[in-house]
Amino acid sequence: MTPTVVLPVIIGGLYAAGVYLLLDRSLTRVLVGFLLLGNATNLLLLSSAGPGGLPPILGVAEADEMSDPLPQALILTAIVITFGVAAFVLAMIHRSWALARNEAVATDEEDRRVAARHDTDVDELDPDELAPEDRPAAHADSLRRRPLTERAADDVDLPIAGGSR
Repeated sequence: MTPTVVLPVIIGGLYAAGVYLLLDRSLTRVLVGFLLLGNATNLLLLSSAGPGGLPPILGVAEADEMSDPLPQALILTAIVITFGVAAFVLAMIHRSWALARNEAVATDEEDRRVAARHDTDVDELDPDELAPEDRPAAHADSLRRRPLTERAADDVDLPIAGGSR
């Protein structure tokens, strides 16, 4: 049996497409990218198993004629993990669509502001000397308390404690 270059090229293409889709802001593309990564991993495990053989059941074949059951078990485990994570991401997509009618991850302005800081070490920052908009979120002056009636509960219809709807 001569090795071919087709399977490694397919695996590499699936990994490349999966990583490319994972870097997008659309959660649907992230889901498809993760599924492509899962399938590429399954193909990689399958190709690392070596040549096929007889079923790994004692009494059916000799030990040297049996296929290795470990890659098969790893592929089954990878399928279950991929399914679980895909279900979780699909639930996040549904939740995002139900709340905001948008499944794309928005740009976080706090991340942009932090990334714009130059040559500042965290140890050198003194929260008391920073402008209010540059203070960390946990600093007492940067927290704005809303009245109890303005606070939003989750999307479930539960009464707000101490207030009326």
